[in-house]
Amino acid sequence: EIITDFKAIRQAENLQAAKERLAAFSAKWESSYKRRSKNLVQMEELFTFFSFPTAIRQTIYSTNLIESFNKSLKKMVRRKEQFPNEGALDRFIMTQVMEYNDKFENRAHRGFKGCHDTLDSMF
Repeated sequence: EIITDFKAIRQAENLQAAKERLAAFSAKWESSYKRRSKNLVQMEELFTFFSFPTAIRQTIYSTNLIESFNKSLKKMVRRKEQFPNEGALDRFIMTQVMEYNDKFENRAHRGFKGCHDTLDSMF
């Protein structure tokens, strides 16, 4: 139930609705999670993703892409077993990152292709 209530904040149509849902969430769960609830209300950066186009908000909010890449990187490092020094490990990881970037350079994640111009103007 707490997860559903928290998801409702992220799924709000706009920033004002999200803030209202956060206030309702805090009021409902404050008795059980007083400190956490108070911290959430004070986090101004919690709503940063509302600055971006609606099409990409879910992708920005989620860490699935990062977690997937980290898992595959960890698997590759384990397969290698040992490195002669820290520099060798750094070079190996950078090579993997560069290969990943090359592989996905021309692909656009869900929603990003349609708002490319908006993102260019933002950055």
